[in-house]
Amino acid sequence: MSTRHRAVLAWSGAGVVTLAVIATTPFLLQWAAPTGRDWDELSKISQTYGALSVFFSAAALLGVAASLTYQARQTKTQNEEAQRAAHRELILVSLDDPDLAVCWDPLPADISLRGRKQIAFVNLIVSSWWVDYRLKRTNDDAVRVIAEGHFRGEAARRHWDVSGANWLAYCEALGERRSVRFVTLMNEAYVRAVADGPPVPTASYFAPDNAPRT
Repeated sequence: MSTRHRAVLAWSGAGVVTLAVIATTPFLLQWAAPTGRDWDELSKISQTYGALSVFFSAAALLGVAASLTYQARQTKTQNEEAQRAAHRELILVSLDDPDLAVCWDPLPADISLRGRKQIAFVNLIVSSWWVDYRLKRTNDDAVRVIAEGHFRGEAARRHWDVSGANWLAYCEALGERRSVRFVTLMNEAYVRAVADGPPVPTASYFAPDNAPRT
């Protein structure tokens, strides 16, 4: 359980307790008052209590509102994750099936089926980073570090060369500044990587099995 989640639960619990105390205090005062008590004095006490009860009621309601808002956000996040999981499954199913691969948006004609599979898989990787950034699990510096290593690879650059503009258009259509910021960070890293020189070819990623270790 996250610190934020615990804080919301604490506020909610405090709100419930406060409302319970406010609701029962008048009855407790009446029960505790001895026979012959000066009711004028009790009236003054009640007025003071009334002023305090307004303050605590407001605080309790704020706690409940915060809890409901947090729960709504959690539900939205869970729904989005379920939708992304379904989308990811569709992509994975189509990777090894040429008949299904053509159901997605067409790519430039010079991209082979193997290249298509690599671009689709890289897109899943970038999507996972995007989700973490949107949910504030990572920050700008973390994205820069990840993207710097990512764009050293040939497949990564090919993916962004083909899909970078689409990513920007999609995030702008969402109207989410944080999503647009993510694409901006990725694109800045891509531009720096291209300026630094050619990528590491996919063919040279791994040494032959019989290559001597250094």
